[in-house]
Amino acid sequence: MGSNVALADLSDDVGSVIVSLGWVSPTGEGDADVSVLLLDANGKVRNDSDFYFYNHPVAADGSVQLLGKTPTADGSEDRISFDLTAVPSGIDRIVVAASRYGEARFGELEDVRITLADAAGESLLRFAVDDAGSVTAVIFGELYRRGEGWKFRAVGQGYETGLAGLAMDFGVDIEDDAATEAGAALDGAEADEQVDAAAQERAEGPAGQATLKAIPAPRRPEGEAGEPGKPAARPRTAKKKVTLPKTVKKTLAENDSWRPARLFPVSVLKSDRDREMRATSVLLSVMAQVPEFSRRLTAGFGAPAGRMETFTEVSLPHGDSPRRPDGVIRVERAGKLWTALVETKTNGNALKADQVQAYMDIAARRGYEAVITLTNDVALEGSPLVDVKIDKRRKHKVALWHLSWAEVAHQAQMLIRHEGVGNAAHAWLLQELLHYLQHENSGCHGFQNMGPAWVPVRNGIDDETLCQGDARALEVVENWERLIRQVCLRLGGELGQKVLPVQRVKRGTDPKERRDRLADQLCLDGRLQAELRIDGTPGVLTVSADLRTGKLRTGIDIPAPEQGYPLSWAKRLVRRLAEAPADLHVETVLDSGAGGPRGTLERLRPEPADLLPKDNAKITGFRLSLLKGMGSGRGNAETGFIRSVDDAVHRFYTSVVVHLDPPATRRTPSKERAAAG
Repeated sequence: MGSNVALADLSDDVGSVIVSLGWVSPTGEGDADVSVLLLDANGKVRNDSDFYFYNHPVAADGSVQLLGKTPTADGSEDRISFDLTAVPSGIDRIVVAASRYGEARFGELEDVRITLADAAGESLLRFAVDDAGSVTAVIFGELYRRGEGWKFRAVGQGYETGLAGLAMDFGVDIEDDAATEAGAALDGAEADEQVDAAAQERAEGPAGQATLKAIPAPRRPEGEAGEPGKPAARPRTAKKKVTLPKTVKKTLAENDSWRPARLFPVSVLKSDRDREMRATSVLLSVMAQVPEFSRRLTAGFGAPAGRMETFTEVSLPHGDSPRRPDGVIRVERAGKLWTALVETKTNGNALKADQVQAYMDIAARRGYEAVITLTNDVALEGSPLVDVKIDKRRKHKVALWHLSWAEVAHQAQMLIRHEGVGNAAHAWLLQELLHYLQHENSGCHGFQNMGPAWVPVRNGIDDETLCQGDARALEVVENWERLIRQVCLRLGGELGQKVLPVQRVKRGTDPKERRDRLADQLCLDGRLQAELRIDGTPGVLTVSADLRTGKLRTGIDIPAPEQGYPLSWAKRLVRRLAEAPADLHVETVLDSGAGGPRGTLERLRPEPADLLPKDNAKITGFRLSLLKGMGSGRGNAETGFIRSVDDAVHRFYTSVVVHLDPPATRRTPSKERAAAG
């Protein structure tokens, strides 16, 4: 804490940097929001547009972009991209902070830290914020100018007054009347509805503490006048509307056999080579035309915001025979170029290590910043898809990044179905891209094979011959983790909410050690288990695949209400689950740890009192679960294991979780943010 270092002393490539804020929640449910403030020489924001948070995530000049959460071995971390060459000259300091929701404190989290990486993705420094205690906001660190360069200072300063106290310290205006401002931006019935919601969702902080009750109203720069009698435009907490119509327009076709013309036809694709060439060209062309989408995919790789051009089938010299990467991305900003080679695979085709190595060597010689691989596989932390050798003697460093086709589809879904884009033509292009990726003939369907070890491991569990330390069990565990990450992407894209895998591990645990331990556990009990955290749900969704019985169990534990009587709790729960499947298992969770009363929803509907323990033991919650047969095949066919897991999670969420009350102890992030701004 308090130490500082010049970025130029750490790397030659610090024109843009990635700052990551992370923490570990013992419960798997703790989270926080990141924020960034740009300060002048007086230590204040020039105007409120210098304050970046979840609802104002990107600077128009590309200097700041909040990239959102990225899954890690122990949960997730928030990443922020800074293009230091684009920071306005009037900015002297950049403050990086985070704040928690409501009454939550940073002392409830573990391994609170900030890391900084250069444009090549190489980690440069790490600062751990120890003993955060009862604070609700923390300044992790700051970037500040010194001469022609930038330095980083580790801060670790906490605020008990949350985001409001932090923002006001740096000159951000805080308005109290959120409802008035929300209503002024809307029309008719929509305004009435959102005004009522804003009034109801205001944050109520502890007595004597300032609480951010409204989003900050951006002040106009001096000398810029607005229309007389018209209030200044303000950030809105409501998400942007979807730009695509929800209802399908009436077709002009003569009959149902007619099919509309598609921008990217898929039916004629026959060979893997055709699929790879078409998929690469389709994706790169859309990226070049839809900046909102391309920034989602490339900002995390250190690419700046700027004019993008994309190319396919480029020939580059390499020894006696030239190499032809599938694509090239070039981004220009302020006269500087950021460039990357792209190598794609479709269907179940795997990356070739020698091919990727050749592209890394070419990129290093030609000054390219990155090589991006794009396949149906899902990369795991600490477990690269291909091993490449980096010549450390070279001054120019090249970063190797990976994208899954499932992640590409997820980002397109989030934009066109939930967050919206500012241009109708862009929305149509994204819709066409999504249709292409989801077509059965595109070959871009994400992770879809549990690997050659799947059948031998299942057989070994059945006949009890699978031994601890078997490499095949580790392969199954790694593929299970890939599958769960993909399930999170698909469900999150459908819901428009963050869905992240939960990894309950001790601080500092190596990902490989964790997977080795899970593989040994698989050999002992024959089960694969995972947890998913979904924004706005009262608990963590659990998934368990029992390879001995061939059953999938999806479940969730919900806490008992803090007020009322147990019988009222049971009756209310049964009423809330009126549309849930009759075979849903409901179990009462007792404080003693002993098993409580349980039964199917079909049996409990006429007699909710059957959920109450006979000895009046204290009830701490209820456990809901569904059982389903799992597919036997290793692939994604109708009878495959991957399809059965995807269907089980989707069914449990849509038929059970959606009927449950939101968390009582912590409001949903959207509501909390509406109150906190």
